[in-house]
Amino acid sequence: MRAIADVCIIPMGVGLSVSAQIAVCEKIFKKYPLETKLHAYGTNLEGEWDDVMAALKECHETLHAQGVPRISTSFKIGTRTDKPQTMADKVKSVEAKLR
Repeated sequence: MRAIADVCIIPMGVGLSVSAQIAVCEKIFKKYPLETKLHAYGTNLEGEWDDVMAALKECHETLHAQGVPRISTSFKIGTRTDKPQTMADKVKSVEAKLR
């Protein structure tokens, strides 16, 4: 099943800046057959459900192994069966309505 997710990973206990830990997760996402789009407060992921979940699990496992004591992850995930849809499709639909 294909899924589009919006993920926000928050490493805690590592100081004020978490960009180094987010970069680790971005590299992990690239290992999977996922389309990704980093944004200011998270990452959009598009791919098979199991790949999205496996990538998130690997992020948690890797960051914990690197000494991050606590991680809070929030995400929204959507699926649909009526037609295939990509992240780009969703953005284009809204942009068309703005014209």
